[in-house]
Amino acid sequence: MSYKPASTALEDLVVLDLTHARAGPVCVRQLADWGANVIRVDRTGNPEDFSGRHEADFQNKHRNKRGIALDLKSEEGRAVLHRLAEKADVLVENFRPGVKRRLGFDYETLKAKNPRIILASISAFGQDGPYKDIPGVDQIVQGMSGLMSVTGEPGRGPMRVGIPIADILTGLYAALGILTALMERQKSNQGQWVQTSLIESQMFTLDLQAARYLVEGVVPKQVGNEHPSGVPTNAYKTKDGYVNIAPIPYMWPRLCKALGREDLIDHPDYATREIRRSRRKEVNSLIQAIVGEMDTATLTRKMLEAEVPCGPINSIDQAFNDPQVQHLGLVQKVAGTDGNDLPLPRQPFRLSRTPSKLTVRTPEFAEHTEEVLAEFGFDHAEIKALREAGAVE
Repeated sequence: MSYKPASTALEDLVVLDLTHARAGPVCVRQLADWGANVIRVDRTGNPEDFSGRHEADFQNKHRNKRGIALDLKSEEGRAVLHRLAEKADVLVENFRPGVKRRLGFDYETLKAKNPRIILASISAFGQDGPYKDIPGVDQIVQGMSGLMSVTGEPGRGPMRVGIPIADILTGLYAALGILTALMERQKSNQGQWVQTSLIESQMFTLDLQAARYLVEGVVPKQVGNEHPSGVPTNAYKTKDGYVNIAPIPYMWPRLCKALGREDLIDHPDYATREIRRSRRKEVNSLIQAIVGEMDTATLTRKMLEAEVPCGPINSIDQAFNDPQVQHLGLVQKVAGTDGNDLPLPRQPFRLSRTPSKLTVRTPEFAEHTEEVLAEFGFDHAEIKALREAGAVE
């Protein structure tokens, strides 16, 4: 058996991964990286459909898994999936809502054969309602959720976040939902249907902006690199780069001292949080004039000595070469298909007794079909017949 758990934390879990795109794979990766026995189910057909599987993004999304290929449009292929599901703890999918019912792996069907199974369904807009059949991807939902209306500079039009934030967070919330259902299963001995969507997760992640609207009736607007309510918090240009300075309101005196302008501490134009908020542009212009005469390293040192939150704005390469990032070991390596080490980001949290690690690379197309089916009780003759029928590859 080639299953090599990435951690002992979730090594007793068997997870069937029927996901594609990003949100689903992010969810399953979270389980795989903590030791779940993840079996990725690709569709049969021309492996050229997966020509991008050796690219960095694909390799990052599907590490620590094994892979098989089934023809879920065939009766034999669906029968194989149901047989796997009878022994699985979790099945994760992100097809449109009607697909799983048509193919026979909706929750009621799975539950009838395995009452303990947890089905996790990820969609763009939910499993029901007027938008349930509408296709949706990250950028569409960034726009529809209101996120793009509060991202970017005033007057410049809406701006997407620089990463697929709706996809990533939906995957993480789905993983959290699965773990919550698993915890509950310890009491009830029953599985559940976990549902989330890009729109649900992104609306929830509006967080303070959502609360400002719902509680105070404020419709937030774009403020660029500034904080929507805290002043000053902004990105400022130095002599050799950019920095973020983000003092909590009570730190105003510290900021003024670090900038060599103690006269501003009690100045009637800036003395209180409310006054500074009402004079946002003026306060930021004043700070920019001072900061613009300093280099990034000196400014950062002065701010941190004064215990004012401050940090350089790094490019991605600078971020990965930052001494603290290097100290934390945020990059791990796994042997790639060519035998060379493939560096990938590690999990963002650590457990003291049951750590996670990159154990195996992303599987090749249908790489583990025979061994996985054998582990689930299929004998050699059955596997041969399934291959001949085109139900598996």
